[in-house]
Amino acid sequence: MARKLSPAERLASAEKDFLLEEIADQSSWDQFIVEQAVFHFGQRHNEWSCNDLRDVLPELGHGFLGAAINSLRTAGIIEHTDRTVPSTQANTHAHRIAVWTLTDKGRAIAAQRQAARAEQSKAAAA
Repeated sequence: MARKLSPAERLASAEKDFLLEEIADQSSWDQFIVEQAVFHFGQRHNEWSCNDLRDVLPELGHGFLGAAINSLRTAGIIEHTDRTVPSTQANTHAHRIAVWTLTDKGRAIAAQRQAARAEQSKAAAA
């Protein structure tokens, strides 16, 4: 069985395209997809909270949001801004939730992925 990749390794691997079978073999493929969505959202927004992400994720992804955030935080890809906002989720009664941002490591991974996509586009055009 292949070694389990860290969130940083998965995000940094722009060339790696998981086949449907490989994704199905992953016990945490739902979390992986939500991690990708959080990272993608973070590339387009300086700061965000789970309120913002719940608006763009399908209902199924909501259950993986906390685990994905924790995984990306632990990997050093995102960090808490030391700010909080009230939750908009009805069952939380407006308790405070964290505001997040990409770290330097997260921005470096994003830049690597963008450079790899540009290189692939250039190769395809040639």
